Amino acid sequence: MSNEIKPSTAPASTTILETTNLVKEFRGFVAVNGVNLKVRRGDIHALIGPNGAGKTTCFNLLTKFLTPSSGTIRFNGQDITHEPPQKIARMGVVRSFQISAVFPHLTVLENVRIALQRKLGTSFHFWKSERTLDQLNGQAMALLESVGLERYAAMVTVEMPYGRKRALEIATTLALDPELMLLDEPTQGMGHEDVDRVMELIKKVSANRTILMVEHNMKVVSGICDAITVLARGSILAEGDYARVSGDPAVIEAYMGSDATELASPVEAAA
Repeated sequence: MSNEIKPSTAPASTTILETTNLVKEFRGFVAVNGVNLKVRRGDIHALIGPNGAGKTTCFNLLTKFLTPSSGTIRFNGQDITHEPPQKIARMGVVRSFQISAVFPHLTVLENVRIALQRKLGTSFHFWKSERTLDQLNGQAMALLESVGLERYAAMVTVEMPYGRKRALEIATTLALDPELMLLDEPTQGMGHEDVDRVMELIKKVSANRTILMVEHNMKVVSGICDAITVLARGSILAEGDYARVSGDPAVIEAYMGSDATELASPVEAAA
């Protein structure tokens, strides 16, 4: 009889990220109030809400840039509530930021290579010759190809249009091989053409991974998201697909006074 240990055939949980009664309080002001969030594995999940709803604070809690006042956060069933940001990044939770976070005076290829250095264990070996990173060129070019930037590899990043800088940021995020990507306002400040390009890019890179994003553009939310959580005053107001949440009277009331396009019907939002 063989003593070989066979891998488990039990299916992975459908929930990749879950919060229970998540609270963040700042000197008496409750920014996040009892949030119970469930993100399904493989979904593109949007976190939306009016200004001041607590979306960014919630993101900062999930990526451990802030410590919860109370409640728990679980990733793949493991409690990460008190883990530091670098540890959860190594576990596969990687975040992009509202402001494009790339090195402007390096080339596009060099930006991706820096993100890939972590796998070599040489992230801080700044005294080593740049030639030691040449082994990463093939992998970096493959990542650039995946986001449509391969022909810009030699361009200095500062010369790139804003929309392509955001695509580069997604490439550097992918370089960390995330299981869960958190995207903070990925289309903020973009024109229609760039928004369409980034929407297609997010759909493409969502294969075999989960995406949770904060997004104001309802065209993006209605066009690519499988699930939506609406926050208002730090609490969950509604959840479901776009058709469900856009028709919810409580959601409509919460958005009163906002840009009228924000609560367009799914057909109008996709136009």
